[in-house]
Amino acid sequence: MSSARPDGQPCVADSEANLIHVAGPLRPGDVPSLCEQVTAARHGPGDVICDVSAVTTADLTTVDAIARLHLAARRAGGGIRLRNPAPALLALLGLVGLVELLGLVVEMEGHPEQREPPLGVQEAVEAGDASL
Repeated sequence: MSSARPDGQPCVADSEANLIHVAGPLRPGDVPSLCEQVTAARHGPGDVICDVSAVTTADLTTVDAIARLHLAARRAGGGIRLRNPAPALLALLGLVGLVELLGLVVEMEGHPEQREPPLGVQEAVEAGDASL
């Protein structure tokens, strides 16, 4: 199932359960249709996964859209998970407090060298290194 936004950019519900793709710069007029997609994708157990890797702007309009998507999912009995947000968008969401306030879950995909090392991995210490 796919649909086109007014600017021709796709917002696609994927074959993976509860997954939608959000693309392009988000505008206030995009929010109602995105909320409908979140509500429609909210079937079965689990949260709606919003793949935001193709979102090109990190501004307050995007933050507002994500808050409204979360609200739509809550009204449908679930929540949202953000998949692959740009670092600038993730930083802005943290700055305005939405990550903590809404309890947003963020999923990051990519190559291990693009992410921080997993917890529990320690760097080797040389015998002559000064302690901190």
